[in-house]
Amino acid sequence: MQAADAGFSVLALDIGSSSARAGLFDGTGQLIEGTLSRVAYRLETGPDGRAELDPLLFAERIEELLDIVQAKATGQVAAVGISCFWHSLMGIDEQGRPTTSVTMWADTRACDVAKRLRRDLDAQAHHRRTGAYLHPSYPVARLAWLREAKPECWRATRWWCAFPDFLLARWTGDLCTSLSMASGTGLFDTHRLAWDDETAERVGIDPAQLPRINDAPQELSERFRKRWPRFARALWYPAWGDGACSNVGSAGIGIDRATIMIGTSSAVRVLWRGRPVEPPWGTWLYRLDSEFVLAGGALSEGGDLVDWIRRRFVLPPEPELWELVGQQQPGASGLLWVPTIAGERSPRWPVDAVATLTGLRLGHDGITILRAALEAIACRIATVVDLLLRIQPGIDVFIASGNALLGTPGWTQIVADAVGHTLVLAPDPEASLRGAALVALARVTGRSLDELARADVTDWRRVEPRGEVTEIYRAMSEAMTALEEALNRLGRRGRAQ
Repeated sequence: MQAADAGFSVLALDIGSSSARAGLFDGTGQLIEGTLSRVAYRLETGPDGRAELDPLLFAERIEELLDIVQAKATGQVAAVGISCFWHSLMGIDEQGRPTTSVTMWADTRACDVAKRLRRDLDAQAHHRRTGAYLHPSYPVARLAWLREAKPECWRATRWWCAFPDFLLARWTGDLCTSLSMASGTGLFDTHRLAWDDETAERVGIDPAQLPRINDAPQELSERFRKRWPRFARALWYPAWGDGACSNVGSAGIGIDRATIMIGTSSAVRVLWRGRPVEPPWGTWLYRLDSEFVLAGGALSEGGDLVDWIRRRFVLPPEPELWELVGQQQPGASGLLWVPTIAGERSPRWPVDAVATLTGLRLGHDGITILRAALEAIACRIATVVDLLLRIQPGIDVFIASGNALLGTPGWTQIVADAVGHTLVLAPDPEASLRGAALVALARVTGRSLDELARADVTDWRRVEPRGEVTEIYRAMSEAMTALEEALNRLGRRGRAQ
């Protein structure tokens, strides 16, 4: 099928940590007006560190979303591309029924197990093979934790998979996972493109209990063909990681471009066609597929910290709130956040990080604390940018994307100042959704993904860094690092007593 065919469209579905979006795209990769729909949900969290979702309720919410988009379609859809968060884990039994909740990257209950894995395995060698970490945010650690903490679930489980694998198996009857999803598990050798036997053996799992790795499209089962007749003849591709899709959808493709994304969490990423590299500690290495490699760093904090502050402090309504935040001078409050309220991933990957706020005085208020949080996240992003430039020193275009970053007045200027590089602002806030559409479009038409996704960014809105402010934020970043090191020393002394 060619993109010029009458009525040609692809369905894109983007499953995020707090909401899902779906829409129809035409053969040029443009969203068809009036087809975008979304549903929202919230992670179930608790003081024990859990961050999970009910898989059946979650699946039903996604299916209701597709019902809405199906009703808006005017012709047969040719293909379906799915973008989904990395690092989720759930178990299913012989009949395909869930045996566990869906645990997410923010779940920290595997902290102690991750520490033991780091002692028992060569963490550096594991990182070189898998591009991932022995860390609670990865399924590899949560699998080992589930084996100890929930033996009844372990015994009842036939397969372990990511949520989008379960979702596609529910719709098609075939349990498989993409190279992209597999690469975010910590159980996958990103060089050999196969499950990593050494890691699987250590966590006590047979690779046969993991989904078959397959990037080929699937077909809907009869039940869902009847439910979604407009999607009945479509090719349903196994889900790709949302980070890779976000780069594609924001034109961040090629070794000269990086994306800086802030949504619920944050990430800095570079996507290129070619061979994988050895990522320095602090960064990770995943895949879009067998041809495209994705390297970067992820922060557990982003819009989640902003939302946390807005729920817990008395703040003025918008737009007055952002006017007051913007009136504060860079770094002038004296407040210093270590903003790892959902644990820490890049740059250090400790297994048990918590957030810290220092420098509080009676004169500080919620606006000051919010401004300091925006600056702290920007400073941590700058640290990851520096690491990423060690992998691809030729990066000279930094593309800003993500609803939290682009939707928070003044934050793009703070980030540009912190990283010390010009930001070009992605015009489409739904980068992961559009990226899923473009990858599906490339598959079904045979067109080059580079051709479809790599846009000219010359006329995109730009935010220039201010040199004197960059110096302020560099000093703040150094102070944050010193504070973290001091807290770590204090924690080690406390544990030793």
